[in-house]
Amino acid sequence: MPDRVLVTGISGFIGGHVALQLLEAGYVVRGSVRSPDKADKVRKTLRNAGANIARLEFVSLDLLKDTGWTEAMEGVRYLQHVASPFLINIPRDRNALIRPAVEGTSHALTAAFRANVERVVLTSSMAAIMYGHDPSRTAPFTADDWTNVDSPTVNAYVESKYRAERAAWDIVERFGRRNDLVTINPGNVYGPLLDNDPGTSAQVVIRLINGSLPATARVAMVSIDVRDVAALHVKAMETPAAGGHRYPMGNGTYTLAQMADILRDAFPERARKIPKVEVPDWVARLFAKFDADMRGNIGELGTHKTTDAVDAKALLGRPFISGEEMFVATARSAISQGLA
Repeated sequence: MPDRVLVTGISGFIGGHVALQLLEAGYVVRGSVRSPDKADKVRKTLRNAGANIARLEFVSLDLLKDTGWTEAMEGVRYLQHVASPFLINIPRDRNALIRPAVEGTSHALTAAFRANVERVVLTSSMAAIMYGHDPSRTAPFTADDWTNVDSPTVNAYVESKYRAERAAWDIVERFGRRNDLVTINPGNVYGPLLDNDPGTSAQVVIRLINGSLPATARVAMVSIDVRDVAALHVKAMETPAAGGHRYPMGNGTYTLAQMADILRDAFPERARKIPKVEVPDWVARLFAKFDADMRGNIGELGTHKTTDAVDAKALLGRPFISGEEMFVATARSAISQGLA
């Protein structure tokens, strides 16, 4: 009987790709969904992506409730805890993001270790590593770095990722199982969409190609392909030596203007819609008053963070997918899904 893996957040962008790669590798995948009616959509999505859904099963779990977790862990060898709130429009109440992220992590990991699950892989983020620091820093951010949540520039989403990952490491220390946790810390995640839910990062690409951004701001993002992120989740689960480590992931830092140039070359028929002008910061700040997406990124104007992903590449055992390929794949799939 193949090993069973519980994947929380299976209906999301990263969770779907993790489940797809696990199914392709021969595992039984138990996906958690908040509402049972989402299961049919996930089945259809993964079947359309070529997965054998005969080894796919579902449980209903809520990040904010402690019920159902014990039952969900029955017969599970590995946990992939991917589920976490991720919103572009930052809510007024910070706890709307922080509470489900932290409590969901606590419920999932506590149940997993009580059930003697062998390895937990947590989807964290570069948000837990590289924010709230001196904006002039040029050194790459590494697994030794942590976001400074006392900084006024840190928003609720960034704080939620920091606090959720800190909670995870506290839990494994309490259980005496530090080497049975691995965290994956990707930057902005792009790549092919599996369904018509664009998630969050893909919205940037969609706006670049659909004409809704008249110009670009001086915002630069550490970026990585979802297929690499999912593959590293599987490698981290299967590799004993990966235990106890954090894995920052980024295959370059791209400005919006660079992304626009890549997309303009790849989709010449849309060239007139793709912005060609990069505006000064003061214009971007003015625009942010009327645009929620820009407002959520205003603290990143003019910064250029980089990531040390040497360990992630070594664990993956191959080069990352190129920036050009991941942005083009995002756009192409968004177009095919009728989103752009």
